[in-house]
Parts: sequence; structure tokens; C-alpha cells
Amino acid sequence: MSTVNSLAYYFSSRNRHKKWKYFIEQFNPGPEDSALDVGFSEREFSNTTNYIEKHYQYPHRLTALGVDEPDTICKRYPEVSFRSYDGTTFPFEDKTFDLLWSNAVIEHVGDYESQLAFLKEVNRVSRNFFITTPNLNFPVEVHTRTPFLHYLGKERFDQYLRKRGKHWATGDYMHLLNRKTIEQLCVDAGIANHVIRPNRLFGFILEYWIYTPRSGASA
Repeated sequence: MSTVNSLAYYFSSRNRHKKWKYFIEQFNPGPEDSALDVGFSEREFSNTTNYIEKHYQYPHRLTALGVDEPDTICKRYPEVSFRSYDGTTFPFEDKTFDLLWSNAVIEHVGDYESQLAFLKEVNRVSRNFFITTPNLNFPVEVHTRTPFLHYLGKERFDQYLRKRGKHWATGDYMHLLNRKTIEQLCVDAGIANHVIRPNRLFGFILEYWIYTPRSGASA
């Protein structure tokens, strides 16, 4: 593994632990809470993949939703319930879950209208949610580990990625967000009580954490 990849995995692991700790502090989940993870992965690329499935204290109260068909993941986490869906409407009734966690998914669901539909579904099925997304304005595009060139705009950045053989990161795979767009998404989704919290690395905003504060918790 290259030095760049090693550093990326190191900081990714630290960051997942940091946001998980914050999630637990804010929401203080108990054995009576039903929880939903939006965005499980059938294939695990590192020890940070499927983080909530690895660490949630009450796995029998956790449901995981994703576009993958669950197979081997069910064997890895036998107490967790897994559901697949087509990437549009969540297959749950309104306010089914007390808590919802979704880490770095919203930037992958499509354009603004698709992101808005996703956020509305997040808010519809949960009483409180915590989602994260990388910051468009961070100097390094974290999925491809490319510095600065994503500042050129999506169309030109996609052209660069195709030339570099990174077709997988183009098109609707990735629509990065900045704070202004996140705020507008929350307004358009009708989510009045949201918090947008910047998470920094080396002084730069690496990503944003968007959540609805649970009663009695501090923002």
C-alpha cells in the first residue's frame, strides 16, 4: 500500500471514530431505541466500512438499508436486520426509527433533486437523524484523493477523472456539497430544526455533519 493510501486510511479511521463518538454523545442511544443505517455496503473495503454495524451497542435494534443485495453481510452481523431498496423511496412507514445514521451517502445519490428526495426520506422515516458528507471546498477531493482540481466544476473534473482512468468517480457517483447547498436542501426539505456542524482537519473543513438535535442534547 502506498504512503498516500496508508495516510488516507489512517485519517479515515480516526475521523469515523470522531463522528461516531459525537453521534453517541448527542443521541445517547438506549436498548429501547430503533435505529436505521442508510448506506450499508455488502463488500467491506476497510475496517471503517459498515462502521455502525461494527460498533452499535444494540445490534438487535439496528436495521441497515442499502442498494446492495445483502448476502455475506448478514453472516458478518447476524443480529442486524438488512433491507435492500431501489435508491428512491425508503421501504418504511413514517417515523419508524428513533435514530438514523448515514455516513457519506447523500453525495452519491444523484443531482440536487435526488439529494433533496433522499433528505426528505431521511427526515420522514426517523425522529432524529445524523448524516455526514464531504465538503466540496476541502482542498483534496477525498474519494479520488485529487487536490484542487474539483474546484474547476463537476463537468471539467469528470473530464479529468476519465482521462486518469477513474471513470467510476464520474457522473452521478459523486455530487459534492458545500454549506450553502446543504442549507438550501434542508430548507427545501422543510427541516427547520437542523444543525450543520463543520468537522475540520488541519484547520480546513473536511466535511459537514447534519443532524436534528435530540431533546435534551446540546448542539
